Amino acid sequence: MHTVLLAGFPGSSTEPNNVLAHKAEEKDRLTMLTDDVLLHILGRVDLATAARTSTLSKQWRNLPWLLPELNLHVTDFLCPDDQVELAQQMDQAMASLTKATKSFLAQPHVTYDTAARLSLKLYVTGNYNYKYGIGLLVSDAIDNGMVKELDLAILDKKEYCKNKDKLQQAQDVEGFFSEYPSMIGCLARLHLQNVRFAEWDISHLLFDCCKQLQHLSLDNCDAGKWSIWQINAPNSNIRILEFRVTWMKRLEVLCLPKLERLHFKNWLYHEPPLRFGSVSSLKELLLLCPATMDHRDFSLSQVLCGATNLHTLTLNFQGEKLWIQPEGKQLCTAFNMLRKLCIHGIYVEFDLLWTINLLEAATSVEIFDVEIYEHQCQEGERRVRYYGAQREKPSWKASGFTVCNNRRLKELRFAGFRPLLESHMLFVRAIMDHAPHLETVLLTDGEASCENCDAVVPPPPRTGGLFPRDRDEQETVARELRSRACASAKIVFSTRYSTVVL
Repeated sequence: MHTVLLAGFPGSSTEPNNVLAHKAEEKDRLTMLTDDVLLHILGRVDLATAARTSTLSKQWRNLPWLLPELNLHVTDFLCPDDQVELAQQMDQAMASLTKATKSFLAQPHVTYDTAARLSLKLYVTGNYNYKYGIGLLVSDAIDNGMVKELDLAILDKKEYCKNKDKLQQAQDVEGFFSEYPSMIGCLARLHLQNVRFAEWDISHLLFDCCKQLQHLSLDNCDAGKWSIWQINAPNSNIRILEFRVTWMKRLEVLCLPKLERLHFKNWLYHEPPLRFGSVSSLKELLLLCPATMDHRDFSLSQVLCGATNLHTLTLNFQGEKLWIQPEGKQLCTAFNMLRKLCIHGIYVEFDLLWTINLLEAATSVEIFDVEIYEHQCQEGERRVRYYGAQREKPSWKASGFTVCNNRRLKELRFAGFRPLLESHMLFVRAIMDHAPHLETVLLTDGEASCENCDAVVPPPPRTGGLFPRDRDEQETVARELRSRACASAKIVFSTRYSTVVL
């Protein structure tokens, strides 16, 4: 894109005539584009690049200020430097962010029918002048009706921090919202990081005051270590709720009538992390956690009690032990509406037939998605310290998977398939042999490439060998799978570079 934009400038007098003519033609092509098309192009680049295009020509001069959505992110202005203290880096980034915000929100560049949506990422720690400077700019834009929808992320440069730092972050966040209450009523999406709400009525703010809030993401946030956070908000409009790394004992969603998606990742307490009350709209649930030695297995059917309209369920064990107790038909009620069941993060050496217990209870499932976990970069002393020297293998007894004509399973997706592992072959055959309506078996190489694993030298051999990429090998595997199975489903071998249907 930059080549096209720069081509809009006339060439120097020393350039050949044919080059000048070519550039003039390209300039004419840009001139022919309408402002709507040019704004669509600008909306696909970062804001700094969009701002620079204002110098290209008169036509481009005001376009960046007419964008319907502004993305002002402090991380775009952060310049990591080992010679500069972290607090100073954050202050410098906030100073640059404030200048950029002032440029885009100040009159006379903008009109009230532009910049309807603002995505803002900032720090509230450090120099208070920057914090309140940008807060005043955004608050005025909201009061003037220029910004009607705000996506706000209040970040912390530290990935994890001490309890006193989380309390300080909570105090700074509370002070920010208290100073600029206009933001609360305009929030559509909010992301908070490293905040402890022990002395702050966060439920009242988020679920009662934020009338427009639909997406709430909390990263390493809680209401106190080993606390129980109850959400009872019948008037809330929140549709998406995300938790990542929490010291809470439990989250109890008693009433969130519009909640559609809940992602709960990395709970640190050893008991069941969730309890549901009235969540009639909940369609998608993700539970992800690498269980340590202290984590206790819990009954999934009890956790899902109250969430009976689930459409998609994802369980991700991150290569460690299973944190759910063996169950089967106890899950029928919770799985009654389930259409997609994803079992991810199963350690590569674990048996897979235990997953059939879950599938047996979910006769309405149309897509069964299984993903193997094998990360050499996760091995070592640190893993042993938290998770034990030996991984705890599944204790589930394989269910006698029955042929059921009412079973709706149409597609099996298997990421990380290794044909040299007999457990993988047995698993695929079992599904093919007992799912009469199965149409597709999609076998893929596995997860996306991991930079940390790629850096291990020398690279260790992968358990069970490599994924079959040779056409002859793929045909041999397909014949083996079909030799003992009744299903006539097509078998698809897919990698990043090719897809073969057999």
